[in-house]
Amino acid sequence: MIQRVKIDRVKIDRVKIGASAWIESAAARLTPQRIRAHAVILALCLWGVCAVDFSTPGPLDRAGNIKFQDFLPLYVSAQLIAHGRATELYDQQVTANSVQALVGQTTVGQTNVGQTTRLRLPYLYGPQVSLIFVPLARFSFPVAARIWVGTSLLIFLACVYLVWKSCPGLCSRSGIVVLCAIAFPPLFHFVVRGQLSAVVLACFTAAFLAFRSGRTLLAGIALGFLVFKPQFLVAIPLVLLLAQAWKTLSGVVVAAAAQLALASLYFGTLVMRAYFDTLWHISRVIGALELNLAPIQMHSLRSFWSLLVPRPEPALALCILSSLVVVSIAAVVWKSAAPLALRFSALTLAAVLVNPHLFVYDVLVLAPVLLLLADWILTHPQHPSSAALALLTYLAFVLPLLGPISQWTHIQLSVPTFAALLWVLWRDSRTPSHKLASNESAVV
Repeated sequence: MIQRVKIDRVKIDRVKIGASAWIESAAARLTPQRIRAHAVILALCLWGVCAVDFSTPGPLDRAGNIKFQDFLPLYVSAQLIAHGRATELYDQQVTANSVQALVGQTTVGQTNVGQTTRLRLPYLYGPQVSLIFVPLARFSFPVAARIWVGTSLLIFLACVYLVWKSCPGLCSRSGIVVLCAIAFPPLFHFVVRGQLSAVVLACFTAAFLAFRSGRTLLAGIALGFLVFKPQFLVAIPLVLLLAQAWKTLSGVVVAAAAQLALASLYFGTLVMRAYFDTLWHISRVIGALELNLAPIQMHSLRSFWSLLVPRPEPALALCILSSLVVVSIAAVVWKSAAPLALRFSALTLAAVLVNPHLFVYDVLVLAPVLLLLADWILTHPQHPSSAALALLTYLAFVLPLLGPISQWTHIQLSVPTFAALLWVLWRDSRTPSHKLASNESAVV
């Protein structure tokens, strides 16, 4: 019996050695030259498709869709506020009629208008978000959308620059960083849809910079601003609570409460009640609007299990269970003595994985994570986990592009990659022999 156990252990050790050798071999192929070439090819393909698709005159692209389509409800809601009709923000019929009227006005004389005007894009954000876009309501929709997308691109580039400046290992590699930023697949989706992802990215970037300067309360306030997209605040408060990061957690709560309180003071309780009612019944609204292919565009645990498990009840149970595991793991990493770059990466990965409604354009928030992990890998080339982190970081960059293949495979490959990244961070944060030493405090 003892001999058999020894044999089994030898076999397991051989498998581990083989897997480790394969990972190291794959990671060794990710040379700067190859990564640069891959980024160039990816950028040319993505933005070439965008240029061809958007080269048509007028507001419709070659597929007959409205350009910057997801900006429509924001623009319509800003117009409602500008005309003193804020109480109608969450009236789904009013929003639908306004969208159809706007699309009809901007697509006069164009083909495929019939299909486009049947769009139903309800407004699902807090009323304070629309207030930001009121100045754009004076412009036509195409002009307003271009202004917003241009501004968002500047925000994205500023965030990448600020994080890059904090990465000593990447300081001499500015060219490849720029190429990878342009080639990042979520950036393409975010631009063509006119989404708000750059603002979410700005919140995470501001939080990281505040943590880096030791201003933990300010970091919590930056994360609390995410309440305008509350699905990003499902995991973060729980991670901070389990990690006993009280100062940061209080910043999150204060910022979120203040934003909602100010919105209530400005718009009144009637509008806020309608907003919270919409959130409470969000599944009903989303269920009536989302296409059957929507899960293949999402990259969180919810979409992963809904694609893999056909029955909704077991899929939901697995989603909740795996989310609790992810939150617990992220809390352990956050409370550990690992460097801030790795602890913040774990926190962001948890926010992404547990997010119940994370479309591909919101994966943009992983840009700081990819930069921070790449920097750590370059500055710790001999660490036992460097090869695994390098391979997983590369896959996390590329795999959001391959979401549509999950329509046939029923496996969203990006999600287990994000989870594997988090697992590696957790494994090293708790293993003394692989301790990610740092001069920073264990708890922020």
